[in-house]
Amino acid sequence: MTKLVVEVLDANDLMPKDGHGSANPFVEVEFEGQRERTSTKPKNLNPSWNEKLVFNIKNHTNLFNQTIEVFVYNDNKHGHHKNFLGRVRVSGMSVPFSEEEAFVERYPLDKRGIFSHVKGDIALKIHAVHGDVDEFESIEPTEENHYNHRHEATKSTNTDPLHGINGNNFSDEYYNKESHDKSKKKKKEREMRTFYSVGAQSDIAKEGPVHSATTVMQMQAPAQKPEYGVVETKPPLAARMGYWGRDKTASTYDLVEPMNYLYVRVVKAMDLPVMDVTGSLDPYVEVKIGNYKGVTKHFEKNQSPVWNKVFAFSKERLQSSLVEVTVKDNDISKDDFVGKVVFDVSEVPTRVPPDSPLAPQYYKLVDKKGGLLKKGDIMLAVWMGTQADEAFPDAWHSDAHSVSQQNMNNTRSKVYFSPKLYYLRVHVISAQDLVFTDQPTNTNVKVELGDFGRGTRPSTTKDNNPEWNEELMYVASEPFDEYIKVSVIDKDVIGRIIIPLRDVPLRVETAKLPDAKWYTLQKPSVAQEQDVEKKNIKFASRILLRLCIDAGYHVLDESTQFCSDLQPSANQLRKDKIGILEVGILSARNLLPMKAKDGKLTDAYCVAKYGNKWVRTRTLLDNLHPRWNEQYTWEVYDSCTVITIGVFDNCHINGNGKDQKIGKVRIRLSTLETDRVYTHSYPLLVLSSSGLKKHGELHLAIRFTCTAWANMMTQYGKPLLPKMHYNHPIATKHIDLLRHFAMLIVGAKLSRAEPPLTTEVVDYMLDVDQHMFSLRRSKANFHRIMSVFEGIAYVYNWFISICHWKNPLTTILVHILFLILVCYPELIFPTFFLYLFTIGLWNYRLRPRVPTHMDARLSQAENTVADELAEEFESFPTSLSLSMDIVKMRYDRLRSVASRVQTVTADVAIQGERVLAILSWRDPRATAIFIIFSLISAVFLYITPFQIVALLIGLYVLRHPRFRYKLPPIPVNFFKRLPSRADTLL
Repeated sequence: MTKLVVEVLDANDLMPKDGHGSANPFVEVEFEGQRERTSTKPKNLNPSWNEKLVFNIKNHTNLFNQTIEVFVYNDNKHGHHKNFLGRVRVSGMSVPFSEEEAFVERYPLDKRGIFSHVKGDIALKIHAVHGDVDEFESIEPTEENHYNHRHEATKSTNTDPLHGINGNNFSDEYYNKESHDKSKKKKKEREMRTFYSVGAQSDIAKEGPVHSATTVMQMQAPAQKPEYGVVETKPPLAARMGYWGRDKTASTYDLVEPMNYLYVRVVKAMDLPVMDVTGSLDPYVEVKIGNYKGVTKHFEKNQSPVWNKVFAFSKERLQSSLVEVTVKDNDISKDDFVGKVVFDVSEVPTRVPPDSPLAPQYYKLVDKKGGLLKKGDIMLAVWMGTQADEAFPDAWHSDAHSVSQQNMNNTRSKVYFSPKLYYLRVHVISAQDLVFTDQPTNTNVKVELGDFGRGTRPSTTKDNNPEWNEELMYVASEPFDEYIKVSVIDKDVIGRIIIPLRDVPLRVETAKLPDAKWYTLQKPSVAQEQDVEKKNIKFASRILLRLCIDAGYHVLDESTQFCSDLQPSANQLRKDKIGILEVGILSARNLLPMKAKDGKLTDAYCVAKYGNKWVRTRTLLDNLHPRWNEQYTWEVYDSCTVITIGVFDNCHINGNGKDQKIGKVRIRLSTLETDRVYTHSYPLLVLSSSGLKKHGELHLAIRFTCTAWANMMTQYGKPLLPKMHYNHPIATKHIDLLRHFAMLIVGAKLSRAEPPLTTEVVDYMLDVDQHMFSLRRSKANFHRIMSVFEGIAYVYNWFISICHWKNPLTTILVHILFLILVCYPELIFPTFFLYLFTIGLWNYRLRPRVPTHMDARLSQAENTVADELAEEFESFPTSLSLSMDIVKMRYDRLRSVASRVQTVTADVAIQGERVLAILSWRDPRATAIFIIFSLISAVFLYITPFQIVALLIGLYVLRHPRFRYKLPPIPVNFFKRLPSRADTLL
């Protein structure tokens, strides 16, 4: 018989219920009418049960439709009464039918009703098995099973987050139950949980008709599995705990936990003794602490070498209390000992930025017995610091001691900048005096810039003076060191001209294009020669071109639905910054062993992109629970932008394979409250042809600080893109192709950096395949539209219930309101805006408390069949070998047309979601602006006669075209800046 096993592990930060700042918690689980409970843990807000509860599954094929309800209660008065501490609902769809496939998941405790006070989370491991299972079996971790877990992690994708790696228990302050000692203190502040489990919203809606009626404008997305949700954490960050008693870095490096390192800077040596018989010395330095050893490069025949190398040893991994700095002579057989310097770790000074770097000084070398050498000094600096130290990024690290010196650079953290992009406009008008070898047939012009080339349509005139009058657009990047190749073709190349890109005029914001110019065509063989002197030819073929570089546009290198930069290319047109975005990349947990086939785990690193700035964290080798604790800062020029953070497995350390994607997170800045520190754990979800997989969780700390409130608020009435996009819009046929060009240029530039950001990383961060057809995305967009129309259906059903007197009291109140509005029609608009103001104010307490994240249920990624995934990940054009070419052609054409339909569907969904976002407080500043406007409008319409208001509105709508502007009006700009759910789609 099939059994359901629910392993109740522990809970964190529960709500005190006994009146003495503590609780006596126990867990009760219900499934298919069966109820089991754990033991009671007295006086413990962070209890640990480690018990198994076993249930019978009546029909295992129906498990997907069942729900597992887990309740946490406080045992009061010896079991006669119990207080509610929280609950979790787990869908049966997430239950694996194997213990090896089960993972430990932390679920935030959910409320039972609107007035419940609940906080904390609970760790569960749920799976189904065939056969008998011992009930209430203890699963306390021991050294033996810890050893087994550690070795199983290298063989399969099953990892136990309760245990660590390399024989050490992993203790994380904000996940381990034993680290929450601060919960014993009395807290007067009211703690609010940030996420709800399955079915929580429906229960809240049952509280009463008033609550349901006032939340019409705040439609919730379909609930997803709790393990796919964001969990709020409370790491010990200086930004959350205050700066009292902390070091000076807390004011600038306060979104990460300090990680202590022992730094050893080896600068140079002087007057080293000669070791070889030939009178030469090939010195190098070895820095050793316990089993960790760092080595500098050696210099041949040099008694005064200069290394200037920094070594960083993690304080957590120090295996000795002594630091040995040894100078050795590189030899073929055995390296000779020259001298050494020994330091006691306990006596090493501490250096805290922004203090100046520690000044290195000379130390006398001693021999193996401790005696001073007659000659030989070495200049060193040894200090204790954190990851905020300036020497940290380029130092040799003990966490990468097994990596060779050549591959060490691939493990370091770096900052990159995308090239500045411009639009190049090439207007091909006509040509004169072309010389043909035969009768002209289809004369066209091909324009190439770098690796990108496009051609015009064939000329309709069949003479030597053809006309095209066609405009082509390209993407150019600084520095303008490329050439524009213009070729006139009719069967063969007739003539060619090569124009340096730096000679093309720059247009910033002027309405007039530069004048067209005649260019003399040359023979193809002559045009390809670089140093050929131009000869004056009296009669020559010419071509009329209008060239210009448009700097007033913003060149899109990412999807418009989650763009991170909206600034124009020209510096003089850029806006002033409105704030600062600070991101602390703390850690990741429960990563899958991506290199399990090679006997290793995962070499993880993170990449974050916002605007033109990319950052890459250091790579932590062979670790399923990496802790980076690196903080980065970006200047913000527009709050309606999105930051993307991805996690990858480094495959370039000991090979040339492609880096594997582990998952990514997108966060829209306009959904963040200013000056609030968000510390959450985000699921890393990846959709592949084999289905949806959770590759772990990424822990981030985010803070958006506004430095110009007035500018930020006025931006809601301004266009998203620069003025040139509206005064001189780019043709729709060019937009997708130009975005593709821009992505390729950015990928090519970043791949040539050191260490490179590889093409697969850039493509994944920029979502290069976002526009491709996917049946899954089409269904997701359809469900988004349907969820938008659910609000209209709800209002209709509510009105029908009023007409049928289902709630007599409400119906009587509606009749009274209707009679008042009929008698006083001037109160219609004030009442409407006052109602909007009331809804927005009521929804304030229900506002989202977490940043946006990848929603698996909204993306239709959980229930997608294999055939749909195979179609989604199929290349375009298709690589399938079909028997009939016509079938292949029609299939590709269908996908091409369907991708455009998908884009239109997405745009419709975005507009509807923006309507719902007006009063939902997803963008707190936009909702505040709107409800204040509603209040002012209500007062204005109340004191102003209705006839005057109607007259003003009519005259404004019917105004003369002379009084109209090409720029969108303020309401349209405000509406386009409202957030949608597009950035939460996979």
